Amino acid sequence: MMSIVNTNDVTVIEEQYQLATYKKMPVVAERGEGVWIYTNEGERYLDLYGGHAVAGTGHCHPHVVKAIRDQTEKILFYSNLVYSDIRARAAEKLISIAPQPLTKAFFCNSGTEANENAMRMARMATGRENIITFSGGFHGRTADAISATFLGKYREIGKPNVPGHLEAEFGDIESVRALADDSVAAIMLEPIQSMAGVKMAEPSFYRELRELCDERGVVLIYDEVQTGVGRTGEWFFAGSDAGDGVVPDIISLAKALGSGVPVGACLVTEKIASHIKENDLGTTFGGGMMAMAAVVGTLEAIEDDGMLANVREVESYLRERLREVEQVVSVQGRGFLLGLEFADKAKPVHEALLERKVITGTSSDANVLRLLPPLCLQKSEVDLFVDALAQSVSHAG
Repeated sequence: MMSIVNTNDVTVIEEQYQLATYKKMPVVAERGEGVWIYTNEGERYLDLYGGHAVAGTGHCHPHVVKAIRDQTEKILFYSNLVYSDIRARAAEKLISIAPQPLTKAFFCNSGTEANENAMRMARMATGRENIITFSGGFHGRTADAISATFLGKYREIGKPNVPGHLEAEFGDIESVRALADDSVAAIMLEPIQSMAGVKMAEPSFYRELRELCDERGVVLIYDEVQTGVGRTGEWFFAGSDAGDGVVPDIISLAKALGSGVPVGACLVTEKIASHIKENDLGTTFGGGMMAMAAVVGTLEAIEDDGMLANVREVESYLRERLREVEQVVSVQGRGFLLGLEFADKAKPVHEALLERKVITGTSSDANVLRLLPPLCLQKSEVDLFVDALAQSVSHAG
């Protein structure tokens, strides 16, 4: 068996034995701490992307690591056919931070699985089939979720699509109203469309959606796979001022929920829960003990370290510093889900930043660079980023 000794060996072996999916950055991540990634050759990268918004508490937060380690010494896994202390704690903790009237949790493994189950519950609760989602929205890569995705090439690569999906224009309530007849079970949306370039609607749009759903007996689903678990500076977008205080009937979660351990969840109201019978939903690994320990550790770390307040404070500072970079046309989004819009394409800036050892993300909007850093990002690290950005835009230009 070949011994891996340097970056070239690692990349050659991965490319030989792993199916190619993403175009990878030339970084071999060996360990992480806080907002930093360290390579196998000792280089350090400022991580403002968090591995697709997953590293919410930062890399290897000590409290999360301890929670996972302690659980591994007890039992790694048993299905939710048995009761579990750590699962009970995870459910109780998650519901304690959820906006009312969300009172029940369903655990699964990923964001796409959470969205699939959210849509399934809406259909069970209403007896209807159609789902309205939005242009620019992304909901996952499994069959029903990718069929609900109206962004770029994704529905094409998901063909044949699951029937019953309707497309409305994000931010346009009249386009929704025209579709929301008595065949529609749910309206599902990312309250901030991340992959579309970090797009938000006016607060009134979310209120109008809530009123329309109540009027026509439609379930409202927020896909908070990216916006949830503190990323916006609140536990959830649901109930926040940015969305006029609106709370949906179902919230789907994943990404940062387990700080890197795969886990997803749906939070639902009692009304939705009342329609779910035994064996209507199921998942082998959902609610497994190690994942539940990661959830508890993650939520406690965010709370104990005051990360929500940190997100709000550092976001304000970051926005202020970005005013110094004239090539940044606008800053979109909220909290630590931000889109930096440039007059020209963002990819050269992304590449120039990577050369300066700063990891960021691109989006389907060619002019938008995405930032999804850990919630523990500090002002001193913002300074490092803005300095690197100023150099990068000059280099890219």
